Amino acid sequence: MLEAINEWILAQGAQYNVNPYVFVAIYVGAIPFFLGSIAWLVKNARAGKSTVLPTMAAGFFFVSAYIYLAIFGQDIPVWVWIFLAALVVYGAFSQVRETRKKIAAAKQREESAL
Repeated sequence: MLEAINEWILAQGAQYNVNPYVFVAIYVGAIPFFLGSIAWLVKNARAGKSTVLPTMAAGFFFVSAYIYLAIFGQDIPVWVWIFLAALVVYGAFSQVRETRKKIAAAKQREESAL
């Protein structure tokens, strides 16, 4: 059964000219870099420094697997792009909310330490 699933996954990748294992490797491999960028963003925000570069880095790592899909994918159905756009918007909204909470908590800890 696992072999059949593997063959189906590889067939989907071949149909759209995307290696699904490369996609997953990029997706999973970007996670530590994304989290590092968020930590960098929070650190800069706490210090009153610019958050532009860490925000851009976090955004890049957040969508890196989809960039691979956009560059190498062929004949990707429109519904896939709509679904991915919805995921990215929801994920970005959720991450912005979470990052704001982290920054506020860090500032509150800093103020209470004074």
